[in-house]
Amino acid sequence: MPELAAPLVEWYGRNARDLPWRREGFGAWGTLVSEFMLQQTPVARVIPHLEAWLARWPTPGALAADAPAEAVRQWANLGYPRRALWLHRAATEIRDRHADVVPRDVDALLALTGIGDYTARAVAVFAYGDRHPVVDTNTRRVLARAVAGRAQPGPPSRRDLVDMAAILPDDVEAAAVVNAAAMELGATVCTARAPRCEACPLADICRWRADGYPDTGDTRRRQAKYEGSDRQARGAVMRMLRDAAPSAVPHEAIIADWPDPRQRDRAIDSLVVDGLVEASDGLLHLPRG
Repeated sequence: MPELAAPLVEWYGRNARDLPWRREGFGAWGTLVSEFMLQQTPVARVIPHLEAWLARWPTPGALAADAPAEAVRQWANLGYPRRALWLHRAATEIRDRHADVVPRDVDALLALTGIGDYTARAVAVFAYGDRHPVVDTNTRRVLARAVAGRAQPGPPSRRDLVDMAAILPDDVEAAAVVNAAAMELGATVCTARAPRCEACPLADICRWRADGYPDTGDTRRRQAKYEGSDRQARGAVMRMLRDAAPSAVPHEAIIADWPDPRQRDRAIDSLVVDGLVEASDGLLHLPRG
């Protein structure tokens, strides 16, 4: 449905949010950092962390020169702290393999730690202006409704890139705008629970709306409840070690009052396996090397 492109471009020009990574001159490194941070994290939470991160580490080499523990500390409460380690490793790879310049080529980006299909194409498109389909959760929902007539998208697949490519205009600059517009529409109008169809530029050509908003089921993976979860225990361990850094903490003192001792130990063990925590001589600390 290439006819989606024109209304998306027009709507985006009038309604796009003013976000740091959309401003002229933001740069490929800033775009890459923002994409790492935005994974499963709301925009409003990301912005202050992004600004602080780039002020401290304005280049990949600046981050690579610092200890991994500092990246984890700076990540603070963004969640999924493995992203901080991956970003540190990617920065080191950019410094060592690409002369401290974030690569433009999608395959070169995919070869960096922590970068998948979405992030690689997002950097190539939004930082460098190249023409590629970029698909995130919001884009997939817009395509599912407007093109396929489904209430919610199915599980992510390689087909998503094909579907997005089908609506991109040939013009490189316009294609980048369509990529951004589809994401923005899904984030602000075509939302998962309460779509605002009256404000949607695709309302007149949306198949789901034309079919009367059928309930086609929802096969999206559900996130486990946070309260009482292993993830909550991991977060408590990381918070304690960040607060103590650069000092180490005795193993037995780590969240010693946690209500489930087995869950506490499981959380610590999993963090060690993930490389987020190092253990030596009965002490735990953030990664130093």
